[in-house]
Amino acid sequence: MIHIVIDLEMNPVRQSLKEIRRQLPDEVIEIGAVKLDDNFKQVDEFQRYVRPEYSKITRHIKKLTGITDEMLEDKNTFAVEFKNFMDWIATDEVTLYSWSNSDINQLKSECAFKLEDFDVQWLERHWIDLQKEFDDRIGLNGNLALNHAVGAMNKNFKGTQHSALADAINTAAILMLMQDEAEFKRTMQPIIDLINPSRLSSSIGELYPELAALKFDE
Repeated sequence: MIHIVIDLEMNPVRQSLKEIRRQLPDEVIEIGAVKLDDNFKQVDEFQRYVRPEYSKITRHIKKLTGITDEMLEDKNTFAVEFKNFMDWIATDEVTLYSWSNSDINQLKSECAFKLEDFDVQWLERHWIDLQKEFDDRIGLNGNLALNHAVGAMNKNFKGTQHSALADAINTAAILMLMQDEAEFKRTMQPIIDLINPSRLSSSIGELYPELAALKFDE
């Protein structure tokens, strides 16, 4: 069994293409992934830029990701790069992870639209929402952003946020930590304490102010 942590960057389909937008609101413009072996040790990385077919890069996405039209003009389209990604996985004995379900939802939509022969249910069978697994593990009734989860591990975010490979690498670090229950609990104890209202301290609240705005399980 191998483990693949994946992250995608997307760009919206041009608003004038209403019929296409009903089926495909966004297109993938970058795929980043990390491959872990059966012992959750990193063994490989995958990164590809993808040329969108139905829109230029919007100003917002350019600012968010740093990806420009010029960077993508000679790149392959989604159909080619998704096949390259599947060839890189190279086995059906695989579990895929992402931070939230937005990535699997995007792949299901884009594969259904552009790759008629691909079984999108394969994604469902192999996918895990690591954000939900993490939130459930610490008792959080909310969605903790990836950079906040990395900060809660008392680590600095590696690379640049909203770079697909960097996001995948940081998500993989969380997945690795979650394999050691004792170490995970020790590392996350300040957050677990924070989630319990009876043990809330102002010092921890100042340290993780983003958590104060979320709803917690009693």
